[in-house]
Amino acid sequence: MINIAIDGPAGAGKSTIAKKVAAKLSFIYVDTGAMYRAMALYLHRNGISADDTERIAAACTGAEISIEYRNGEQVVLLGGENVNPFLRTEEVSAMASKSSAVPQVRTRLVQLQQELAAAQNVVMDGRDIGTVVLPHAQVKVYLTASVEVRARRRFLELQEKGEPAVFETIAADIAERDHRDMTREVSPLKQADDAVLVDTSDMTIDEVTERILRIVEEKTGLLKGDSNV
Repeated sequence: MINIAIDGPAGAGKSTIAKKVAAKLSFIYVDTGAMYRAMALYLHRNGISADDTERIAAACTGAEISIEYRNGEQVVLLGGENVNPFLRTEEVSAMASKSSAVPQVRTRLVQLQQELAAAQNVVMDGRDIGTVVLPHAQVKVYLTASVEVRARRRFLELQEKGEPAVFETIAADIAERDHRDMTREVSPLKQADDAVLVDTSDMTIDEVTERILRIVEEKTGLLKGDSNV
């Protein structure tokens, strides 16, 4: 199996690029956020309170969560059931925000993500994929951009949605999040020693996608669109 790990700070475009790369290669894009929501749904269905960290820690080991594609759609499976329609409810969101902070939940989900990567060709993005989740990935990319560029992207995104936005505030928030992610005790954000640095500050989405596809070819010999590996 070929595993592609894409790490980087908030606003670097990891998810957008990871989805495009996965589609080009016919790999599975592993939406780790959706897996945390599926875990939250599992806990909610088992009648566990979002504040009961002891029960969350004990129960999470029983969750079986995976991702596959059906008719071109990414499907999150909980115990074999397609739970896509239930992942964005208010109850699941509330549970996910609390349960994701429980160490045992993260441990279980990392285990499930590793099992998925062992069985499928995957593209996975996050902040510690190449260093912690998939340390043996054949392809590792550290995707970044300047704080100013990332703040401008977010500013324009909010403007397009008609939401109020102050560029300076957004930039300050991104810089603070960078510091928090890079200095946290558990699995801090950092570039893996064998990751290729890609600065997207002056690149379009298509240019970044092509750059990563070239890296995949260089590292694996895999031809674009060929998933028979």
